[in-house]
Amino acid sequence: MYLSVILITALLAANVWLLVKYNHYKHKYKQRGLFGRWPIKGISLEDLDPVFKSNEFGPTQAAEVCFIGRGDINVPGGTSDTEAWVLAVLAKKSTHIFEFGTCTGKTTYLVARNSPANAQITTITLAPDQLSTYEREADDSKKSTDDAVAESAFTRFLYSGTPEEKKIVQLFGDSKHFNEKPFVKKMDLIFVDGSHAYSYVLSDSQKALNMIAPNGIILWHDYRGPQDTEDVFKALNVLAKSKKLVHIKETSLVAYRADG
Repeated sequence: MYLSVILITALLAANVWLLVKYNHYKHKYKQRGLFGRWPIKGISLEDLDPVFKSNEFGPTQAAEVCFIGRGDINVPGGTSDTEAWVLAVLAKKSTHIFEFGTCTGKTTYLVARNSPANAQITTITLAPDQLSTYEREADDSKKSTDDAVAESAFTRFLYSGTPEEKKIVQLFGDSKHFNEKPFVKKMDLIFVDGSHAYSYVLSDSQKALNMIAPNGIILWHDYRGPQDTEDVFKALNVLAKSKKLVHIKETSLVAYRADG
């Protein structure tokens, strides 16, 4: 009898655990919180830009790009194939592009590869020998800080040695010390994917907002919910109170289009 009680208790505990895990992944997939939708409004790709408009066959040749997919291969700081495609498509009509967070340089390469011949891509990352300049603040989670340090491991990139490299200006340094004034209102496309620590997301975002040109687009990566990318989720929800941010459905991208 005693063993039966233990067995039943264990089965009940296992069922509760499985239910909690199921609800977590269900809400993550649907991009909802346990108590309601995420604060930033979700939109379709077509609502973001008409270049993504589909016909009966799906996306059209207007959204065709040169591409390197990743499938299920785990790469440092990588975007999903859909997210990388979105950036590559938007780069086709962008001549001034800025990226916070180079990491492996894959996204840098893709936007350079698909941008116009006269485009310039400026990207900034923290070099391995500059890690001592990284400034963690009280509101920054340890995980976000550790991830940022781990991804600051490259001095050569996917674009290195390619024809696209001539389009790219590589900056090394802490983005909090980056002076954005020479770029104010000049960027057509900005990708914010540097340190995901709260203070860095806010700092990079403010600089991006200063730099974006009329009708330009800013994209942020890794808006995945409070349990996955806590600092990004918190920072962008704060920013959304004063700026019209939108969340691209079925991705972790948040977007902002500057007024024309």
